[in-house]
Amino acid sequence: MKVAIGGPLKVAFRPWVEGLENIPADGPAILASNHLSFSDSFFLPAVLDRKVTFIAKAEYFTTPGVKGRLTAAFFKGVGQLPVDRSGARGAGEAAIKSGIEVLERGELFGIYPEGTRSPDGRLYRGKPGGLARVALATGAPVIPVAMIDTEKIQPPGKVMPKLMRPGIRIGKPLDFSRYHGMEHDRFVLRALTDEVMYEIMKLSGQEYVDMYATAAKRQIAEAAKAAREAEKASKEAEKKAEA
Repeated sequence: MKVAIGGPLKVAFRPWVEGLENIPADGPAILASNHLSFSDSFFLPAVLDRKVTFIAKAEYFTTPGVKGRLTAAFFKGVGQLPVDRSGARGAGEAAIKSGIEVLERGELFGIYPEGTRSPDGRLYRGKPGGLARVALATGAPVIPVAMIDTEKIQPPGKVMPKLMRPGIRIGKPLDFSRYHGMEHDRFVLRALTDEVMYEIMKLSGQEYVDMYATAAKRQIAEAAKAAREAEKASKEAEKKAEA
């Protein structure tokens, strides 16, 4: 897949990279990245010599038919692991278990602490469960990563991607051994996550928003719905006035 997908991606988009020396040549490590685009999970592995395993929703692996089988083969090939997200708590536990297994094999595990893509290009509060618990359970270093401009390549609603150069900045590994044995302390989980998000913010230059991206998406959807309803009411009022 690095040849079939990574090669063409690098040729077509020519992503620039800073900090490749911060990726260890071997051994486990967690790559904690901001999340701007669906393509983040492809551009980051494409520029690395080592395999990176991310988690993906189980629907990508279980869709029936020829298209479903091809989609499943593609996601398996690029290092995605299926996680059932039908229950929030179950999904979180499955993600943690998958991350620990990947790291115990001495591999790289990729995770998006925001939990979902940014709805507006800003950096949102990291969720403390997955990243922090996996880091403390394994002792693996956490490497902050900033994806730059990937959301501009294929904005929501656009079918054809725009040919432009995205960027990737890789920070220095963070050691959280001082928190060993404290993986059940919610204040520790929050502190660890916030420290990683601060490093991602410095690398990306994004504006930081102290709320979860999922909540921001709900607010945006509600605002859009209210705007549509207001426009509809305005048009109906105009029709009544004309009558």
